[in-house]
Amino acid sequence: MGLGSTRIGGAIAAVVLATGGAAAEITSKAALGEALYFDTNLSLNGTQSCASCHDPDYGFVDPRETDAGRAVSLGDDGESLGDRNAPTASYARFSPRFHQREDGAYVGGQFWDGRADDLAGQAGGPPLNPGEMAMPDTAAVLERLLQDPTYVAAFPALYGDDVLEDADRAYAALADSIAAFESTDVFAPFDSKYDRFLRGEVELTRDEELGRLLFFSQQFTNCNQCHQLKTSAIDPGETFSNYEYHNIGTPVNVAVRGLNGVGAAHVDPGLLANPAVTDAAQAGKFKVPTLRNVAVTGPYMHNGVFADLRTVVLFYNKYNSKSAKRQINPETGQTWAAPEVAETLSMDILTDGPALENERIDALVAFMKTLTDQRYEHLLE
Repeated sequence: MGLGSTRIGGAIAAVVLATGGAAAEITSKAALGEALYFDTNLSLNGTQSCASCHDPDYGFVDPRETDAGRAVSLGDDGESLGDRNAPTASYARFSPRFHQREDGAYVGGQFWDGRADDLAGQAGGPPLNPGEMAMPDTAAVLERLLQDPTYVAAFPALYGDDVLEDADRAYAALADSIAAFESTDVFAPFDSKYDRFLRGEVELTRDEELGRLLFFSQQFTNCNQCHQLKTSAIDPGETFSNYEYHNIGTPVNVAVRGLNGVGAAHVDPGLLANPAVTDAAQAGKFKVPTLRNVAVTGPYMHNGVFADLRTVVLFYNKYNSKSAKRQINPETGQTWAAPEVAETLSMDILTDGPALENERIDALVAFMKTLTDQRYEHLLE
C-alpha cells in the first residue's frame, strides 16, 4: 500500500509520506490505527478496508449502493451481502464495555448485539469475517502487515520488538491501534448545531426548539427513556443513547433477505447472538444506537428496513396512536409489518407517552437533524 497524509474532517493525519522511497514514519498508536483503518490490503481480495463500511465522509457508515440499497454492506468478494446494517462508528468510543447491570439489564459493548466488549474487540471482527474482509486467519493478516515496511517499523516501536513474531499478538496490536484511532476526536467532535446551541453560539429554529423540548420531556414523548445518557438535558457530553438493549418490534427486511441468501424465515436472535448471553428473554433485542449524526446515517434499524428518519418516528408513534392512518408504513403504503420477534417487546417503554400529531413529529425530526456533526451538515436534505 502507499501511505500519505489523509485529510479527515479538516484534520490531517499523523501519517507523513517520506521522500526518497523511504517508509512513512508512524509515531503513535492512533496514527498506526488510522493507516490500518484505510488499508484495503487487509482484506482477502484487496478491495475493502474498515473505511469501506464506516466511511468518514458519510458519518462513518457505508455509503455504497448495492442491490439492497444501503441497508446492508457488500463483502470483499463483491457478492456477499450482510444481514445487518453497518452502525456508525462515530461516538462509538462512549459505549461502555459490555456488562450486565445489577438489575439484570445488559448494557454496552460494540456491534448491534454487544458481542465485542470494546472498540478493539470490534476492530478485530471484520478482517476475519468471511462475509466482510474475509482474511482466513491472523497468520494471513500478519503476512500482509509484513509486506509493508511502514508497519514493519511501526509495530515493534509501538508494541514491542517481537510483536510481529506472533500472529495473534500482532493481530491484537492491530485491533488496539485501530481502537486508538477511533478514540480520537475525529470520530466525536461534538460540534453539531445542537452543541453550538448549548455553547450559546447559535439559536435553534422554532421547530428545532420544540423538538428539543419534546425529546427531553417525560410527559410528551418516550424518546429520552432510551436516548438520553446524562442526567441533565443540557449536558455537553450527551451521546443520545443509554446503551441498553430493547426489542422495539422491527420487522424483517424482506428485500435484504431475498438477496443475501439468509431467507425470510430466519430470525435474527439479536442480543441472544452474543456468546455471553443465554437468557431466551433477550431474543430480538438490539443495542440502542446513538442519535449523533442520525439524520445522515440512514437507512435505519439494525437491518436498514426504514429509509427515512420520519418513518422511524412514525413507527414508534404507531404504538400510541389509535388512528388507522398511523398504522400505515408510509414507505410501503401497507400496514406496519409484524415484529421479527414478538415475544420480547419493550412494551412498557414503547407505549409510554401520547400519540403525536404531524407538527410534533416534524419537530422531533428537525431536532434530530441538529445532532449532525458540522462536517456532515452538507449531507442534510
